[in-house]
Amino acid sequence: MRRSTVAAACAAVVLAPIALAQPGRPAMAGGGDSLRLVSLSARPELVTAGDVLVAAEVPRGRPLRDVRLSLNGTDITGSFRADAGAHTLTGLVDRLRPGPNRLVATAGRLRDQLVVTNHPATGPVISGPHQTPYVCTTDLFRLVDGGTLGAPLDGDCSVATRVDYAYRSTAGQTMPLPDPSARPDDLAWTTTSTGETVPFLIRIETGTLNRAIYQISMLHDPAAAEPAFDQRAPGWNDRLVYTFGGGCRRGWYTQGTNTGGVLSPELLGRGYAVASASLNVFGNNCNDLLAAETMMIVKERFVERYGDPLFTIGWGSSGGSYQSHQIADNYPGLLDGIVVGQTFPDVTSATNITLFDARLLEHYFTEVAPGEFSQEQQRQVAGFRRWQSIHNLSDGANRLDPAAEFPAALPAALRYDAQTNPGGARGDVYDHTVNVYGRDPATGFARRPLDNVGVQYGLAALNSGAITTRQFLDLNEGIGGLDLDARPTPHRTVADPIATRAAYRTGRILYGGMGLAATPIIDYRAYTEDATNGDIHMMTHGFATRARLEAVNGDADNQVFLVEDNRYGGFSLNSPTLRYALSSMDRWLTALAGDDSGRPAHERVVRNKPDDLTDACWSRDTQPREIVQPITADNAGECGQLYPAYSTPRLVAGAPLPDDVVACQRKDVEWSDYEVGFTPAERTRLVEIFGAGVCDWSKPGTGQQQRRSPWQVLR
Repeated sequence: MRRSTVAAACAAVVLAPIALAQPGRPAMAGGGDSLRLVSLSARPELVTAGDVLVAAEVPRGRPLRDVRLSLNGTDITGSFRADAGAHTLTGLVDRLRPGPNRLVATAGRLRDQLVVTNHPATGPVISGPHQTPYVCTTDLFRLVDGGTLGAPLDGDCSVATRVDYAYRSTAGQTMPLPDPSARPDDLAWTTTSTGETVPFLIRIETGTLNRAIYQISMLHDPAAAEPAFDQRAPGWNDRLVYTFGGGCRRGWYTQGTNTGGVLSPELLGRGYAVASASLNVFGNNCNDLLAAETMMIVKERFVERYGDPLFTIGWGSSGGSYQSHQIADNYPGLLDGIVVGQTFPDVTSATNITLFDARLLEHYFTEVAPGEFSQEQQRQVAGFRRWQSIHNLSDGANRLDPAAEFPAALPAALRYDAQTNPGGARGDVYDHTVNVYGRDPATGFARRPLDNVGVQYGLAALNSGAITTRQFLDLNEGIGGLDLDARPTPHRTVADPIATRAAYRTGRILYGGMGLAATPIIDYRAYTEDATNGDIHMMTHGFATRARLEAVNGDADNQVFLVEDNRYGGFSLNSPTLRYALSSMDRWLTALAGDDSGRPAHERVVRNKPDDLTDACWSRDTQPREIVQPITADNAGECGQLYPAYSTPRLVAGAPLPDDVVACQRKDVEWSDYEVGFTPAERTRLVEIFGAGVCDWSKPGTGQQQRRSPWQVLR
């Protein structure tokens, strides 16, 4: 089916790589010669909350009744349920003690042992020490009936786990279910993606894990038995969607009052289970490592309580795309495919660098040299489609300013101020990720992977004739940098080498060659670069991700771009295109789940991509027309004319499309790089301005390195 038809129808850190079996995978059917224990809900080294779902794979010739299982020497065989078809025993092993626990399975002379390490439900597990201060917000978190979770039970912001019910009405509203024992007169019914027709009754579990508020929702009739790993809920299509929320600004020191959303009628109506947590909203927590840890623990909870999904789809836009990309790459096995919108590869490279440059340019154009550049010249130096984007993105650079923006819940007395409270909590992305970057002993502040030494701002604008040689020299002489408090300085900003190496080594800068190489990716974009006041969500960031995939994997055939205008208001399932993306990802992952060919993972992903799923855009007509063509950074074809990609200040300065260089290696000024002539005096001045050399973009960045191991853990 063509998609148009479907759409119409529907440092200071120590890193330890752990190479263990991936969670979220069903046990292999018995039949080999050995008895094998498999952890289903979590990696054995990273179990949380005192329990773990385990399967014992038993050889076909050995009766299941012969198997005995023990935990730390105590028999627990009675906790396991037999699956004769798969010839396995599966059980939820609870009462784990803190630290290592020894599971043993025996069957006659056959024996296997599995050591699982139990961590607190409150964390931390992989992200390093908890952040302080940290404000609990359970009393502000709204439930489906309008009530709240009330006051926390402890200093880790915990609450008792609860279950609420809601329903979808025939009028198309999601309503609290007043009496779980009675069905409302206006109850709607839904037919799931697997063909079941069930009442549109929604079970919502809410609790706390990793100091986050989590929610899990699915179709479930409260009159039926409680769902469990061995008692699937009728209406659940065996698939999980994990939603990630956007934002970044003010995303620190708070538990948060929202999740990525678990009540989408489109997702639930198709039968998906939906999960999310407050620390998976970047507006609450702008730290992808902490987000990964939270998602890991919540998914473990899901598998233990409801069963192992056939696959898990990561779902999110903007700040949600950061999390989807980086979790899929850095912690493979948690997400099987991702559908992302308004994408960025990561916070640390493409985003922070672009915001930093926009702040410097706005300061230069308005404070250092007002009136020296026309608006069009400023726009060409910045590279954006709209001149207004310079101010828009400069404002977004508040995430680099430790005193600019804090969550409302953080008391003013705890907030950093250079003059009045220098020991207060610093509200910026680097101090929020200090576990990765480490602290500068001279200041006590987080080290920063941020640099503009050698960057020739406006180089492409100079070579095109948009600005003069004098303007180019004045700009690069006067642009300066930002200090640790985001205050303008006359000298350029120098990256901390320890932080820079950590950013690459730990995956804070998206690599693309780990788990993401074998992850189906649908990159949906509701185009906004033509917004009146400019916009941070630029197509070039999607191309940066594609360029990284191509550089490390040889191709980006596991990534598909779908582009349309913004008539549906962003990442909304009101869009037929986004609904098509969801259906296509389901088809892709369903086919992939059935592929036992043994081919390399990337090859299997590409081979199982639906034939009709290719790059495409939709016209801006009242009845949009599908245009199938490669979506490329050079704006080729009709899609390129409809939805052109624009540049950034760093790309105008010559940086490569992947936009993953923090601090460039430098070279002497080479006059062949310029398509304009300089006078002798201007040549002398240019060499003086760049006394340490200009960026050599043909080389990797200083400290840039390939990733070697996924599943790294901060200790």
